[in-house]
Formats: sequence, C-alpha cells, structure tokens
Amino acid sequence: MRDDRVKEIAVQSELNSIEKRIKFAPKIWEVLKIWGPAWLVMIADVDAASVITAAESGAVYGTKLIWFLLLLAVPLFVIQEVAGRVGAVTNKGLGELIRENFSKKAAIFAAVPMALVDIISYVVEYTGAAIGFQMIGISPGVSVPFIFIAHVLLVYKRKYAEAEKPLLFISILFAASWAVSAYLTARKGIHVTPFYFSSSPDFIFLLAANVGAVIMPFMLFYQASATAEKGIKAKNLRAVRIETAIGAVVSELIMVAIAIATIGVNKDSLNFTRPGVLSHGLSSVAGTSAPIIFGIGLIASSFIALIVISLGSCWGVTEALGWGRKNWFKVYLVESIPALVITMVTLNLVNLALNLMVLQIAVLIGPAITLALIASNKKLMGQFYLKGFNKFIYWAFFVLILGTGIISVYLVI
Repeated sequence: MRDDRVKEIAVQSELNSIEKRIKFAPKIWEVLKIWGPAWLVMIADVDAASVITAAESGAVYGTKLIWFLLLLAVPLFVIQEVAGRVGAVTNKGLGELIRENFSKKAAIFAAVPMALVDIISYVVEYTGAAIGFQMIGISPGVSVPFIFIAHVLLVYKRKYAEAEKPLLFISILFAASWAVSAYLTARKGIHVTPFYFSSSPDFIFLLAANVGAVIMPFMLFYQASATAEKGIKAKNLRAVRIETAIGAVVSELIMVAIAIATIGVNKDSLNFTRPGVLSHGLSSVAGTSAPIIFGIGLIASSFIALIVISLGSCWGVTEALGWGRKNWFKVYLVESIPALVITMVTLNLVNLALNLMVLQIAVLIGPAITLALIASNKKLMGQFYLKGFNKFIYWAFFVLILGTGIISVYLVI
C-alpha cells in the first residue's frame, strides 16, 4: 500500500508539472507574438552615442562603472513600461495623445525640440556607422550613401510589421558582436571592481552621460506608437512588460560588454574621428580581429538606432501636428538631409556624443511629464492607469534623471 501511495504521489507530481508547463507555454507564445517594439527600442537605446559613452567609461574607468550601468536597467524598465502601457491601452501614439488630451501647442512643444535634437542624433548615427565601416575597410564616401539608401528602402511605404522583421535579425547580430568584443578583451582576465565612486567633475559628467544614454525622448514616442501600430492591446500588457524587462536588462548588459571591450585601450587611442588609431588601440588589447567585430557592432548599433530614432521622432511630430503617422517620411527628409551633409565634415564625435547624451535629458522633460499625466488619467487608461508605488517610482526616477542632467550642465558650463 505504501509503495502504491508513493507511486500515486509521483504520478500526480508529474501531472502537476505537465500542467504547469502547459500553462506557461501560452505565456511564452503571448510574449513572442507581440515581440518587437519594446525590444527594438531598447536595442536602439545602445546607439552610436551610447557606444561611445560606454567605450569612454571602459577606457577611462575599467570596470568601475559596471555597477552603475547595471543599475540603470531599473529606471529604463520603469519609464519605458509606461510608454508601452499607454500605447497598448489607448492604441494611440504619444504625440497624438498629448494633442488630444492637452493641446496642439503642448504636443508641438513636446515633439519638435526632440526632432531638432534628433538631427544631431542622425549625425552621430551616420558618423558612427561610417566609422564602423572604415574599421572593416570601407570608406565614408561609399558607406554613408549606402546607409541612407538601405534605411529608406527598409522603411519607406512599408507597414511597421514588415520593417520590424529585418530589424529583429540585425538586433541578433548586434548583440552577438558586442558579446564577442567583450570576450576578446576579457579572455586574458580583467579585474572587476564591484563599486567605485568619485566626486571628480569628469567622473560625475560620465555618470550623467550614461544616465542620458538610458532614456531618450524618441524612445517614449517610439514604443507608444510602435505598440499601437502593431495592434498590441491591453490584454497583452503582461507580455509587453516581460519584453520591456528583458530588453532593459539586455540593453544594459550590452553597455557593460562595450565598456569591457575597451578596457586597457589608451584614451588617446579611443579616437572615433580616426578609425585607424581606434583599430590599433583595440588590436593591441584584444587581438587583430577585435577592430572588425567592434566595427560590425558599431554599424549594427547605428543602423538600428537610425531607423528607430527616425520613426519615433517623425511619428511624434506628425502625430503632434495632426498629420498622422503615415506622413512621417516628409519630416524625416527635412531632418536627415542636413545630417547627411554634416556627416561628411570632420567632427569630434566623442565630445558631440557625450554632450548629446546630456542634452537629451533636457529634451526629455516635456514628453516624460506628459506621458506620466496621460498614464495617470483613470478615465483614459481605465484599470491600467498609473497609480500607487508605480506612480511614485516613475516620478522618483524622472526627478533623478533630471537632477543628474542639471548637475552635468553645470559641470559643462
């Protein structure tokens, strides 16, 4: 009898295990079915400017900033989750929601400064991709026009779902290249510093630049609009949150990987205006294949960011003006043509990228505040409105990001 009872318990345990797996399977499928907007915006967060910021962090401070980079996954998730939630519940983009719930002027105030700053972002992305191509032996005269044409062919007059698929493939290449770059540097061993802090202006400014890299205005507009564009509904909110959480963690892990990839590289060799010097610096630390892998990662980072930034920025402007998302390409041409011309001029990309990260914090104010107010509107959001601890933590992180930006501007001045 006892043996029978043991067998019965074992069988029941196995049945319970199978039942749990069956219940979990639809959850996985639910996440995969809506996968795209949150993941891509997190990947685009690691754009050329973020790569330069992380590389500067690794070259100057080694592993001393890793704890901070990992910590930034929390505000990244908290704020972007609200953008995804608003898009799923209302099925509208952020620019459209601001215009409808506040005013057209408020929507323009939130979207247009972002678009103006994004012209600089385009310059950084085009230049970053051009540098990546130079590191694998292709000149800017060939690579920059190629990037522009490839970008236009991928998104022009295509439905969002059609443009999303190749980007998801590129995102895999992107993640793999940075993982390999980190491995090439770390394979000989690195010393990990669990915690480090300094009150020096250079250290504080680099912290601020990394904070600026974690949340950028286009991300709020993109995730809300792309979620609505893909037809993701409120019933999919759990899946949206899971995707956003995974994307936030992976995004910061990639920033860590980039920082590790540049450990030991002399700061003078971290010259993004002279790819030959940068390649030599990476080769001396991680071997002859390191510049090629780093270059591929930089190209993928810049290309994905270019598309996501352009869509997020232009969607935001056209929604704010009441033109509709379909007219985004007209705004893109106005923004991108000057960026193409500027890219062909020699620039100090490192300083431009680091200061852009700080500038993004100031431009974030309007979109972040209006996003929170919309998400807190019970009449608009129903049972999914932002409240309680979630609301407190959103505002706490926003104030932290804004405060860091003010400190960094003071240091620059």
